[in-house]
Amino acid sequence: MGGIALDMVVLVAQNGGDAAPQAGPSLLNLMLPFLVIGFLFYFLLIRPQKAEQARRQAMLASVKKNDRVITIGGIYGVVTNVQREQDEVTIKVDEATNTKLRVTLGSIARIIGEESPSETASGKS
Repeated sequence: MGGIALDMVVLVAQNGGDAAPQAGPSLLNLMLPFLVIGFLFYFLLIRPQKAEQARRQAMLASVKKNDRVITIGGIYGVVTNVQREQDEVTIKVDEATNTKLRVTLGSIARIIGEESPSETASGKS
């Protein structure tokens, strides 16, 4: 038991037992990875999502009578009536039987024949 205590005293003496403790990393060094992750999260996820929401809101605001549309359920039709106050759109899905559906404005996935600027630039049709 005395040998262990003696070894400890020797180790402390070799390491400079009275040396001042080293300072830890600065706050900036600790926070820098979190800040980088935050910026990446914003620019890769949040900002593109906001741009997509703005594009969708503009598309829904431009829906008018006689537009050909596709609903989020995959139903093709022609808009016959738009009631923005009630958030409703009536679409005709069959010419022969004059079948109409009443859906919410938000259930329209896209307007057929209307290309977005990104589709035009990339050559898609």
